[in-house]
Amino acid sequence: MQSLAFKYFYEVAQQGSLSGASESLHVAVSAVSRQINQLEQRVGTTLFERSARGMRLTVAGQMLLKHVRRVNLETDATFQAIASLQDAVKHPIRLACTQGVAHELVPSVMAQFHLAYPHSRFDVFVSSAKVATERVATGEADIAITFSTTPAENVAVRYSCNAPALAIMSTQHPLAKRKRLFLDDVQKYPLALTDKNTSTFKLYQLACNRTGKWVEPSVYSNHAEALHAYVRDTQAVLFASYVSVSGRLQASGLVAIPIKNTEMHARVVQLQVMQGRELPEIMELFINSVTQRIQEINEQAPS
Repeated sequence: MQSLAFKYFYEVAQQGSLSGASESLHVAVSAVSRQINQLEQRVGTTLFERSARGMRLTVAGQMLLKHVRRVNLETDATFQAIASLQDAVKHPIRLACTQGVAHELVPSVMAQFHLAYPHSRFDVFVSSAKVATERVATGEADIAITFSTTPAENVAVRYSCNAPALAIMSTQHPLAKRKRLFLDDVQKYPLALTDKNTSTFKLYQLACNRTGKWVEPSVYSNHAEALHAYVRDTQAVLFASYVSVSGRLQASGLVAIPIKNTEMHARVVQLQVMQGRELPEIMELFINSVTQRIQEINEQAPS
């Protein structure tokens, strides 16, 4: 159970001031200040830097905030488990994911999982990889499923595997029968690329830097569906992982061909959770389901 001092500390950290916490908690400013002072005496160091602009967490305060968030989540999970004994409505599994897994992987796994666990519920937030990771680190999401080109910070990685970018094109494309391609082969045709905040863009940029040849894409979009439709009806090529497109290739009249340039392989797909957090059993089961599905997809991927 959360102590009164932790409750007041958390609110000051969220609001950035004693007065903001006072208003949110509906208690006197003096009561909030007293709890913070007592907590700082207990831990033996200051938790906030005080200024005319408000209260800012010190390094020690940031450490304590992570602990309080984790305790809050685990307390909620315990209450949910107790409530489930009486068939009460459970809280949803909160997922944060990137577009690459939001269109096929996540919906298909959720559907199968719901058949096995009919009372399961989900809340899905689609964003950039950076935002998805941040939501898990701060407790706004339970699980993040993202593509990453750099080591994840402030989260624990429960599963990770390679997710190279493949060349995706129409089955009628002149390159569609090739087994493997170099980036130079692809750059002879129009390119369709996701926006500059995505891992796919970063891989393409890295590969172009290595070859010394940058070809500006004909189309940029933050919406993968638009790119797929564009590529289907033209001789353009887009880049995507097999995890992202495996379920739609045949139905959309598209093919996926591996790219030999090693820079286009410098990416992983990850399942991330909050560091040190003990997850409810239902979330562990869902993580296992996602992991198994990704492994099945990768077994079918072209190489």
